[in-house]
Amino acid sequence: MQLKIMPKKKRLPAGRVALILFLCQMISALEVPLDPKLLEDLVQPPTITQQSPKDYIIDPRENIVIQCEAKGKPPPSFSWTRNGTHFDIDKDPLVTMQPGSGTLTINIMSEGKAETYEGVYQCTARNERGAAISNNIVVRPSRSPLWTKEKLEPITLRNGQSLVLPCRPPLGLPPPIIFWMDNSFQRLPQSERVSQGLNGDLYFSNVLPEDTREDYICYARFNHTQTIQQKQPISVKVISAKPNRERPPTFLTPEGNTSNKEELRGNVLSLECIAEGLPTPVIYWIKEDGTLPTNRTFYRNFKKTLQIIQVSEADSGNYQCIAKNALGAIHHTISVTVKAAPYWILAPQNLVLSPGEDGSLICRANGNPKPRISWLSNGVPIEIAPDDPSRKIDGDTIIFSNVQERSSAVYQCNASNEYGYLLANAFVNVLAEPPRILTSANTLYQVIANRPALLDCAFFGSPLPTIEWFKGAKGSALRDDIYVLHENGTLEIPVAQKDSTGTYTCVARNKLGMAKNEVHLEIKDPTRIIKQPEYAVVQRGSTVSFECKVKHDHTLTLTITWLKDNGELPSDGRFTVDKDHLEVADVRDSDGGAYTCVANTTLDMVSASAVLSVVDVPNPPFDLELTDQLDKSVQLSWTPGDDNNSPITKFIIEYEDAMHEAGLWHHQTEVPGTQTTAQLKLSPYVNYSFRVMAVNSLGRSLPSEPSEQYLTKAAEPDTNPTAVEGLGSEPDNLVITWKPLNGFESNGPGLQYKVSWLQKDGDDEWASVVVANVSKYIVSGTPTFVPYLIKVQALNDVGFAPEPAVVMGHSGEDLPMVAPGNVRVNVVNSTLAEVHWDPVPLKSIRGHLQGYRIYYWKAQEGSLKRNRRHIEKKILTFQGSKTHGMLPGLEPFSHYALNVRVVNGKGEGPASPDRVFNTPEGVPSAPSSLKIVNPTLDSLTLEWDPPSRPNGILTEYTLKYQPINSTHELGPLVDLKIPANKTRWTLKNLNFSTRYKFYFYAQTAAGSGSQITEEAVTTVDEAMASRQVDIATQGWFIGLMCAVALLILILLIVCFIRRNKGGKYPVKEKEDAHADPEIQPMKEDDGTFGEYSDAEDHKPLKKGSRTPSDRTVKKEDSDDSLVDYGEGVNGQFNEDGSFIGQYSGKKEKEPAEGNESSEAPSPVNAMNSFV
Repeated sequence: MQLKIMPKKKRLPAGRVALILFLCQMISALEVPLDPKLLEDLVQPPTITQQSPKDYIIDPRENIVIQCEAKGKPPPSFSWTRNGTHFDIDKDPLVTMQPGSGTLTINIMSEGKAETYEGVYQCTARNERGAAISNNIVVRPSRSPLWTKEKLEPITLRNGQSLVLPCRPPLGLPPPIIFWMDNSFQRLPQSERVSQGLNGDLYFSNVLPEDTREDYICYARFNHTQTIQQKQPISVKVISAKPNRERPPTFLTPEGNTSNKEELRGNVLSLECIAEGLPTPVIYWIKEDGTLPTNRTFYRNFKKTLQIIQVSEADSGNYQCIAKNALGAIHHTISVTVKAAPYWILAPQNLVLSPGEDGSLICRANGNPKPRISWLSNGVPIEIAPDDPSRKIDGDTIIFSNVQERSSAVYQCNASNEYGYLLANAFVNVLAEPPRILTSANTLYQVIANRPALLDCAFFGSPLPTIEWFKGAKGSALRDDIYVLHENGTLEIPVAQKDSTGTYTCVARNKLGMAKNEVHLEIKDPTRIIKQPEYAVVQRGSTVSFECKVKHDHTLTLTITWLKDNGELPSDGRFTVDKDHLEVADVRDSDGGAYTCVANTTLDMVSASAVLSVVDVPNPPFDLELTDQLDKSVQLSWTPGDDNNSPITKFIIEYEDAMHEAGLWHHQTEVPGTQTTAQLKLSPYVNYSFRVMAVNSLGRSLPSEPSEQYLTKAAEPDTNPTAVEGLGSEPDNLVITWKPLNGFESNGPGLQYKVSWLQKDGDDEWASVVVANVSKYIVSGTPTFVPYLIKVQALNDVGFAPEPAVVMGHSGEDLPMVAPGNVRVNVVNSTLAEVHWDPVPLKSIRGHLQGYRIYYWKAQEGSLKRNRRHIEKKILTFQGSKTHGMLPGLEPFSHYALNVRVVNGKGEGPASPDRVFNTPEGVPSAPSSLKIVNPTLDSLTLEWDPPSRPNGILTEYTLKYQPINSTHELGPLVDLKIPANKTRWTLKNLNFSTRYKFYFYAQTAAGSGSQITEEAVTTVDEAMASRQVDIATQGWFIGLMCAVALLILILLIVCFIRRNKGGKYPVKEKEDAHADPEIQPMKEDDGTFGEYSDAEDHKPLKKGSRTPSDRTVKKEDSDDSLVDYGEGVNGQFNEDGSFIGQYSGKKEKEPAEGNESSEAPSPVNAMNSFV
């Protein structure tokens, strides 16, 4: 059985085991991941962890440090050999070895030379379990020798010859880097004609006179010692004679037609061909019977060098370089052989076994030629090493069977051929150990629900322990049907649920003992984003907000982070993060992208993203270009600007006419947003410039830069002037006007107009005149108001416009000659009259008939002519040929005069003879004022002013009045006629301390005018008031009042009983109560108001305040009196005759019209009246 050290398969979030033991036979020799706790107790053979390179070139100016580090338990000791013999470092005072390390330090800076310590070194690390050895480290000091002294003769050659300047640097360690420079340390320029070869020589395929110089210097740089050596300058002189004749190529290097090249596997293969010739040859490379590897082939030095990196045996073969110029070609074949130093196929791995187990070490390598495998045990060739019956050597494999603890050792495998060697250390460690569990006790694992849970049980033991898992204190072993048991001891719960929470126990057993460990598992709710950020499209400069609401397990700490394009948010004050919101203010183009909300807890992470598209109006188009330039068309093309994330829907093209309207841009056309060219129609003789604007859903871009200007050729005008008219300004002329062509429409220089006219039904030939670029022409000496045919034609220096249209015009108008006749007036009513007249003859109008105008005014009889100039006249105009009209707004009972005139475009004709008429009487206006003066106990005096507009002869005044009781109810109405010559009237025999309402209006023969109302109160008798106070204090009066109250109560009860028995109300009485107040019936005994039979209907028409104690009447009481008194009742009756209507008042209705009523009070109100 093999002993295995079991590591963790997966690292869990809450795991605390730092290192994992890999439970398999083959373990990396230099990376055995032993747990630190095991290292304190378990023995381990040495393992080399660090060493100097095999070929170790040192700087002779610094101390020599040869590295050798190893690990093992117990810690290994170190020893060295030099050139195959023991190197006693204690005897050399310049050599020291660091404590706990095998690294040597040779102090040559104080004394000694590096050459003294040149040689082959090997380190051995040893403890009780075996010995590991390092590679053979060849230590050599670097060398940078000087150039040997030599005398260089100047070189002189003819123009066009080839030349090779040799470098031949001294041999150094490592080899130097070669380059050519001049005395100023400037690199010499190289090209296809002049280049440096791999050997350092400078090759000229042919020389030119400019190659003449005296300072061609080859430099050798030794990087290890940071020194540069310089060769003597070489002088080259090229004679500037007629160049040599042209010649085909020949190779300067390599020589001959074929050559061989050998390279080691893994290195860089460099093949070189440099040719001379005139003109300069060009180099090509091919591989015979194959192709050059695509990803590993590179050309250097102007294709004169072919390099293949990571060369392998498959790259062996024949490579051909071809040099070619205009006179011929030449080729050279290089046969490439790839050899290989040894390389590993399977290096031996450390082996950990328990007593009695079997195992093997395998050392498998390859190379060209095939390497030889040899084994060592603890640094000694295995042939002479102590015998071990448990091992058997079979070529590249050592087989172990039934090993014991004494079988522990470190074995070395050496694979070597003529090109190098490989050395590997691998130990066999035989251990007998009881089980150990390396996972920390009581480890708490927290896992998100519905995810896998992995519970660690990293263990160690020799022999290999078996692992079992239990849940809870008394649970049975967990089986594979629900759980997954991994070889490294890990227990996997594929889908952890809430009921997976609990304590789990891991038990490890082998024949030497048993170990167990408890771990705990908690299942947490997953983190969820319940409201994700949403895709947003915003305009540049606005503000955008993203929302990210997260729900998580309350026992976990939540962190919300916002990212932009998977990176941090810009460090800009415009970005504000507030709880679950991200706000970006003043959005810019650079803010567009994906914004991600990342919600993190210690166990899980969720994220949601939304894209922000920043949109704006497009950027202006650019690169405007005019092509296909013809006389009347041109093609315009442009490049669209950035659409700022909103597709361009159309392009607007505008033009400027720099010749006629510089600075003013006009709309030319529009094309779809997918189009970037437009064929534009042009007008002649215009100096065009164009500009383009792009339009998207947010608006239009700024205009592009203007295009180049394009002047079209002149041509005759395409159109004639518009709005041609012929109207005379005087009776004897004809003014011809038109709207001139603008400069754009002129089509050429020298714009003029040919104006032609012909009297209709008169002249036989057209008269014409050519005028400059003006807008009118006046024809003089024409008859008054006769028709003319007119036309205006445009022309320029190129020719005439098409034949213009003919329009009709008239010469100048004069005032009409004749007045309308037969003027008649028909008075319709007191304010309206109708006027008729006969039309005047058309010839006498002498112009365009505008209509007829009536002048009318109010006049006094007998003074019509004398005062006409001082009378204010009114004017009414009737359009067209109408022969009648209405005069509204006349004053009644007035004397009027009028005349009629005809009107044309020049003015009015003579007036017709004046016609007079009278308006009949009308109703007067209200009296100008009404005042009530001198109130007494039983009288009131009224004073008034007559109506301001009597509208006739006043016949009389009418005065109506009625009392108002304390509940604002109206009494009977009294009608009184007063002579028209009166302005004062006294009413007598009135009740004392009573308010009266008065209605007053004037009358003419036409009827009654508007009324004016007023209220007033008669004065109080002080003695009676005193007696009333005294009576109110007497006992008999109080008893009387109580009796009356009792009677009223009995009356109410009787009425209630009658109503329940279906008694009817006297509807006739109710109707009578709402009749005209002038004919309202009165009770025979005391004249008090009538009353309804319904005892329950006791509410007054409208509740109002009583008269103040000082007997004065407030203005508002007077103004609102008619409403308060309830003028008119709109209602209806039930089947039993009970009234169910509502009262409604109407303001300022004349009582005489029968629309007012004083409702009979209810019993309660009757009582109030009585009191």
